[in-house]
Amino acid sequence: MQILAATEPRASQTRDGVWSTRLLFLIVGIGTAAWAPLVPHVKAQAGLSEAQLGLLLLCLGIGSIAAMPLAGAAAARFGLRPVVLFGTSAIALPLPILANVDSAWLLAPCLLLFGAGMGAVDCAMNLQAVAVEKARGRPMMSGFHGLYSLGSLVGALAAGALLFTGLGIGTTTLLAVAAIAVMFAASWPGILARAATAGGPAFALPRGIVLVIGILCCITFLTEGSVLDWSAVFLSQDRGVDAARATLGYAAFSVTMTAGRLAGDGIVAWLGRRRVLVLGGLCAAAGLALTVLVPAWEAALAGYALVGAGCANIVPVLFTAAGRQTAMPPSVAVPAVTTFGYTGVLAGPALIGFVAQGTSLPTAFLTVAVLLVGVAGAGRVLRL
Repeated sequence: MQILAATEPRASQTRDGVWSTRLLFLIVGIGTAAWAPLVPHVKAQAGLSEAQLGLLLLCLGIGSIAAMPLAGAAAARFGLRPVVLFGTSAIALPLPILANVDSAWLLAPCLLLFGAGMGAVDCAMNLQAVAVEKARGRPMMSGFHGLYSLGSLVGALAAGALLFTGLGIGTTTLLAVAAIAVMFAASWPGILARAATAGGPAFALPRGIVLVIGILCCITFLTEGSVLDWSAVFLSQDRGVDAARATLGYAAFSVTMTAGRLAGDGIVAWLGRRRVLVLGGLCAAAGLALTVLVPAWEAALAGYALVGAGCANIVPVLFTAAGRQTAMPPSVAVPAVTTFGYTGVLAGPALIGFVAQGTSLPTAFLTVAVLLVGVAGAGRVLRL
């Protein structure tokens, strides 16, 4: 398989392409936020244990990981538009079903489809972002990814506000689907028609320093996934808050994550890559410890905010390191590290479920905190 790069757009396409790319990142962010409040609802409605919920979350991860290479191949053969059409439909259509179905046998295929949609749009939007950034001749990737965080934040806050007013989870989900549909329609004119291939393998097993960077990315993405899929469960189950306030955990995380990413270039220039990795890992670990060890639910919100601030710029620093290392060509190292990262964010929450089933959800969070301390420790010795 070949590494894919979207065909460079003509100058007349770049303005529409920029807005279209921004909307695609917002769609994935809002889709993510729409799923977050559904997690405790699905768990309670279907009567699932932590381990059973973990298995269902694994379905989401399998769908995403399986869809990514297929979406890349489809984009090369058929263009970006069919991939985005399929992916957006696969994000939007399962959400109302997930809000109303109480059978694990029906939830599993819905989550597989939802995960496949997220993976397909993620692949397509990054292909388009590369092409648009190249055509505009200036860095834009951080801003695009910041809009994903902004979409997650706005979606989480909107869901919490709607639930707080007494609107049901089903109606709230339908409003999220409507927002996705409107943004998709607005993005359609600027989606690039074709994608082309460039030489080089799409994936290679990482080795040496690239393997270390991949593991650190996996831990960081695992942390983000654990907050997405388990923060509302923790707040409702272990802190006894209602459904509306349970969404605030992911919202607090998203606020600081978004702010950190939007200011990330300046932060890295000020502190340096090594300090960002060390301080970020320690900050995120401290946030999880605060969430678990202090019984007040308000402390949990502060803890999740610290996790977002700490994790915000770890992954950009690690991707820069993957591009600078010499053990493997960057064109091979960066895709390998990316795959490690997505494995963490998609499969990690399922592992959290298994740990929680064997011990407890607070113990699972503390285990992630220990791993984050390891990230900080690696930052002291890595050549960044």
